Amino acid sequence: MTSTSKILLAGLAAAGGLILAGPGFAQGSGSPAIAKPTSTTPYPAGPAPRLADGHPDLSGFWKPVKEKGKPGGNMGKDYPGFKLPFTPEGEKAHEFNLTKVVDPEAVCVLGGIPRHNASGLPFEILATPARTAFLYLYTTHRLIPVGRPVDPDPDPRFFGNPVGSWDGDAFLIRTNGLRDSADGKIWLDENGDPTSDKTTVVERWTRPDSNTLHLEMIINDPKYYSEPIHFQRTWTRGLPGEGLTEYACNETTTGQDTIGPGPGYIGPDGNRGYPPGSVLPKTPPGPDAYDK
Repeated sequence: MTSTSKILLAGLAAAGGLILAGPGFAQGSGSPAIAKPTSTTPYPAGPAPRLADGHPDLSGFWKPVKEKGKPGGNMGKDYPGFKLPFTPEGEKAHEFNLTKVVDPEAVCVLGGIPRHNASGLPFEILATPARTAFLYLYTTHRLIPVGRPVDPDPDPRFFGNPVGSWDGDAFLIRTNGLRDSADGKIWLDENGDPTSDKTTVVERWTRPDSNTLHLEMIINDPKYYSEPIHFQRTWTRGLPGEGLTEYACNETTTGQDTIGPGPGYIGPDGNRGYPPGSVLPKTPPGPDAYDK
């Protein structure tokens, strides 16, 4: 990992980002690419646009809004001590992730759901009445069909088996068929919290105005957690011209053999980052790097 990347990722973490991994971490020698804006003037404020069927159009390039005093990338951001309510089995699974598992995203494995909803990275939505696509950095996507019946026994996937529906102006996504952290390839969030094959996720997406996107999410995982996990956050619309461009994580990630297990240092504020006393490069990247 280059010194420029270390500074960039530290900056992303401080801004509500999340992509710091364990000791010896290397999350790509190049930062994920975002098209530069064609204007410094935000889109005009106004009501949310509508799809042809009359429902709100969630389409747009969305950037996270940092919450003061809340860690980025952590599903436990609203819980005391930022700790989720583990079952005894969940405590063991969490310890396994902390001590035995390299952050899956650090070696270009799909983050999946619900982890992508906690991410500090922006994403793009393309919506139609029949199907909605979420486009993520690392050239990853998930497709949500609208109106399809829930499959009671789907094959396990990183993004599970999502089904979309509308509740008034709220777009609901119900997901089952997720993978289990026991395989060492999926985490609930950036901090190494586990998720199981019993997990179901209900997302409630709303667009209260043209420049705001909001999520309320409930995660049920009776295997690893003693009660449902509640999570909410807000994004703001990107500037005109901003959007995702190609990013090959598996090509730019270097030094994978030096990556240690777990999420690395987590400060008392619940954020991942470099421990106190770490020596960072003296020459940081230019301002453009922090705009990505």
